[in-house]
Amino acid sequence: MNKLLIFALVAGTLGWAGAVQAEQLFLKDTLKTWDREKAGGGEGTLAGKFSFTRNDTKKEEAIKEIGWMTLKPGASVGLHKHDANEDAYIIISGEGIFTDTAGKESPVKAGDITIARKGESHALKNAGSEPLVFLDVIAAQQ
Repeated sequence: MNKLLIFALVAGTLGWAGAVQAEQLFLKDTLKTWDREKAGGGEGTLAGKFSFTRNDTKKEEAIKEIGWMTLKPGASVGLHKHDANEDAYIIISGEGIFTDTAGKESPVKAGDITIARKGESHALKNAGSEPLVFLDVIAAQQ
């Protein structure tokens, strides 16, 4: 092999050829489990499977957390405020009750999207007889 080809292979392997690329694909079987009891002061277990969490990201990365979340019947995420970030729930299946900053409760189901912007509060309760499954995406500005 010529020296240029060897250099290119080594540089590529070590990430020398530029900034190391962040992971872009997170397969279902490799997601991290992070279950939380009484999340946000709620009831029961908030079961989570994450590509990454706020503990894994760099300051300059806007998306701080993304994961599949499950609340069993009767379980909830309590009303909590987002002081430094924004949090969106994308409802995949099940039925729930979303509570906004003003305390207004609204039913949610598959296909609905909620968001708590910086400075706002929110809560979510499984109000049905099946698991409430949703995607949780937390983002923050630098």
